[in-house]
Formats: sequence, structure tokens, C-alpha cells
Amino acid sequence: MDNNPPGIQSGRTATGASHTAYEWWQSGIIYQIYPRSLQDSNADGVGDLPGITSRLDYFTWLGIDAIWISPIYPSPMADFGYDVADYTGIDPLFGTLDDFDRLLAEAHSRGLKVILDFVPNHTSDLHPWFIASRSSRDNPKRDWYIWADPSSNGTPPNNWLSVFGGPAWTWDNATGQYYLHSFLKEQPDLNWRNPEVQTAVLAAMRFWLDRGVDGFRVDVIDRMIKDARLRDDPPNPDWRPGMEPYKSLIHVYSMDRPELHAILREIRTLFNSYPDRVIVGESYLPLKQLVELYGEHGDEAHMPFNFELIRAPWDPDYIRNYIKEYEAALPVGAWPNWVLGNHDRHRVASRVGPDHARLAQMLLLTLRGTPTCYYGDEIGMTNVPIPDDRVQDPWERNVPGHGLGRDPERTPMQWDASEYAGFSTVEPWLPVAGNYGQVNVAVERDNPNSMLCFFHALVELRRAIPALAVGHYSTFDAGSSNVLAYVRSYEDSRILVALNFSAEPAPLDLAPHVGNAELLLSTHRPAGGDTLQSGTLELQGNEGIILRLA
Repeated sequence: MDNNPPGIQSGRTATGASHTAYEWWQSGIIYQIYPRSLQDSNADGVGDLPGITSRLDYFTWLGIDAIWISPIYPSPMADFGYDVADYTGIDPLFGTLDDFDRLLAEAHSRGLKVILDFVPNHTSDLHPWFIASRSSRDNPKRDWYIWADPSSNGTPPNNWLSVFGGPAWTWDNATGQYYLHSFLKEQPDLNWRNPEVQTAVLAAMRFWLDRGVDGFRVDVIDRMIKDARLRDDPPNPDWRPGMEPYKSLIHVYSMDRPELHAILREIRTLFNSYPDRVIVGESYLPLKQLVELYGEHGDEAHMPFNFELIRAPWDPDYIRNYIKEYEAALPVGAWPNWVLGNHDRHRVASRVGPDHARLAQMLLLTLRGTPTCYYGDEIGMTNVPIPDDRVQDPWERNVPGHGLGRDPERTPMQWDASEYAGFSTVEPWLPVAGNYGQVNVAVERDNPNSMLCFFHALVELRRAIPALAVGHYSTFDAGSSNVLAYVRSYEDSRILVALNFSAEPAPLDLAPHVGNAELLLSTHRPAGGDTLQSGTLELQGNEGIILRLA
């Protein structure tokens, strides 16, 4: 039976008896750091671990619960750390293991969790494992990677494509076979069908867990197993010339194979032997396959990343329907999550426009589930145009003309109005945004009307009100198709969130059964405990509000 008042429809309830019954990664907020771009401590133009440590007090003030750090392992940097040459070390560019231990200790002393990026699908071609593997066909590590003979006409073994352009196979003259790489040729794919590979990679995970790391964001978790028969991927009937080449195929054999789930259960078993740790899996799979990564019994990834807000049209009807589908698709007991920005996709403020940047953050931080925030989004950072001679991203260089370059969203964090935005004392590895003199932490912390202070108020509200952190989600009929509205409820508390996606004012029908409402936060108007009588409230154009319902 639906016990909600008229106008409010039932949704899935959060599990657990009390707010404190939830894990930290359920009630908390994750903040992604791209380490090259957060803070340079040694004047080489690249961010590093001591730089992150120096900014921990900022994260504490901001109110986030965990920092996720993109790869910091030894690497030749063909793909900026996602080509790992040693799973159990720190690249000198970022510091030392002692620097990492200091960062971890300082973060934990402030109540901050630390999540590392982990890359199990592939290594660098300079990893000792691959050097041994390609040394000869009879090397004991030959089968640690995926090697295959050419097809009958001498071409690659099948039609699989690299995400970063061209075939997914590279010929090795020395041993007369092709090796597989889902990304760059410098990133050969590991053979997860080999038990020795599984043992070695799990040991590397254990190295960091023993050190005290609170979890992993697992890179391309859906690619770890490929079709054993190396069958061709079928063509994509919707692809047309001029579209991104990789999308010309439907990747049913080169990724997301059924055997993946057994591997994920092995990883989860390892994690279960460590208290309070989390596995967050990166996957851009369709919804049905995405939720399968939780496992039939909740025994795989704790949270497969939900990227729909990154790739969805910025449309209230679409988002409303997707939330409903996502909530309905989640396995029993599975915890949802939402992501608005990351190091692989253009900045949210650039995607939705400046008028909706605050609206987007209000959506992210009030939906049911764990939000992941990308560094700089809290101050409204936007894509930075990159001159041709400053382009770093291999994806952009290999597949130009498709807007795939990731440099614009990886530029230095804007801390203050000093030269190079307080990121470094020398020219950074990527250019600083032209607006850094106005869009930076120092300026915005002193301006109560800034994006940063708005974001901070959102975080404080979420931390103070259990309904926003872990509560039930229910849709609310706002009376306007341009308004996305929903109620978060927990015990006796009910919080209404209403987001006007239109530039025109829109009525919000607070029907008599709702009673009075207290304005807690607005993207546009000051909020200080104002009481609104039941009836109709007019939302301003592009306004989002949070109300406490009586």
C-alpha cells in the first residue's frame, strides 16, 4: 500500500535501521582528484602527492568524505598513469611510498577515506610482466597476456578495435604473433583467464589494502575477460561514416563476457577480509548489464559507477524516467550512485551551461545514492581550450576531429588569483583557464553568493539531514513538465527537491496535503528558515530549491 500523500509516488527505500547503520561509502561523498592537476609542490609543473596532502584541510572544510586519486603508479605515461609499469610503487613524478603513507595518515587523521585507482585490465608494455611475455613464445609469462596468430590472410586475428583508434591488435616481429590492447599499443591487455595473473593482481591489491587504502576505483572493470574464441564483434547498424570509428562495432565479444562475474567475486572475497573497504567499478555498459556487476547476491562490486548523468540529454523528462528505471533495475540491497563529471568527460558546467551548473550540483547531491564529484566542479570550472601544440591526450591525437580529447577537463585546479592559479610557480603541464582570476577557491570562499559557497551549503545540508544522505526516494508531481521534483524521506523527515530546467518561471504546486514548507536552500534566492504556505510557489527560471515539508 502507498502511504505517501497524494502527489507523491512510492520509490525504493534505503535499507538499514538507522542512519549510522550505513557504510561510509553509502552516506558519504566521493571527490575525484586527478593528481597531475591538483597541486604542484616541487615546481615541476605537475601535481604530486605532497601537493594533495597540503590541500587536505580544504577537503575537510568542503565536507567530502573520501578522495579518489587517479593512478599514481610507476608509468611511462603513455596514457598518463593508466599504463602501469609497477602495481606496488609510486611514480617519482608524484613522490614516494613515504609520501603516500604520509598522505594516507594525514587523510585518516582528518576522517577522510582514500580510494586508489586500480587498472587490472592492462599494464604498460614496459611492465616486467610484458617484457618477459614478449621475450619468447615459451617464456613462463607468455600466457599472462593475450597473444594470437594472424588470420589466414595475415591480418589481425579478428576485427576488434582499440578505443583509442585503429585495430586492437599489434604485430610483434620478434615472436611472430599479435598481442591485444583495448587502448594504446603501449597498454597490452592481461589474460585474466590465466590463474597466475589473477593471483598476481590480487596480491597487488592486497599490498595497498594492507597499507590502509580504503578502496579501489577499478578501471574498465567490464573489459577484464574477452571471448575465449576471439570471435568478431558484430557491426553496429546505427553507425555512419563520420562517427567515432570505435562505435562502428557492437562490442559483445571484446568485453563484458559472462566469465567476468567469477573474477569479480574473487576480488570481492579479498575485500571482504578487510573491514570498511569499497570496490567501485568503472563501466559504461547499458543499464541491464551495469546492474549485473553488483552480483546476483551482492557479491561483486559494491558500486558499479552510474554515468548516465554524464551522457544523458539534459532534459527533465529523460532524467526523471532514467531515475525510475535505475531504481527499479537495482538488485535487492544494492546501493545506487551518481556521477556528473570525471577525467574522461567534458566539465559539467560546459555541458549544461553556466545557468544550470548549480542546478546540476543540486541534482547530484540530493538523489538517493553516493555522489562522486570531480575536482574543480565545486567552483564551476569549465573546459579549457587547448592549443594544438599543447595537446597531451593520446585519444585526441589518434582520433582527431571527434571531440574526444580529455585535456580540457584535466587542467590545473584554480586555487587563487596568483600566477598559474596557485597550482604551481612554473608553467603547468596543461594551460590554466583564462578566468582563473575570478573562478578560484580563494575568491569564492569569501563570496557567500559564489558557486563554491553554494556547493559547500549543499554538502552541509546533505551531511546534516539523513533524508538527503540515505533516505527513501519518491517522485513528486510538480505540475510542470519542466520541473523535476522528488521527495527524500527518512523517519519523520521529508525533504522536497524541485529543479526547474526551463529559463522561464514555473509553478510548483504544493498541494494542501503537503502543508507548510521551510526553504532550506535555493540556487537563486537567499534561504534562512523562511516558511512557505501550502499552495503554489513560483520557481524562477533555472532555479532549484530544497524544502523541508511539514
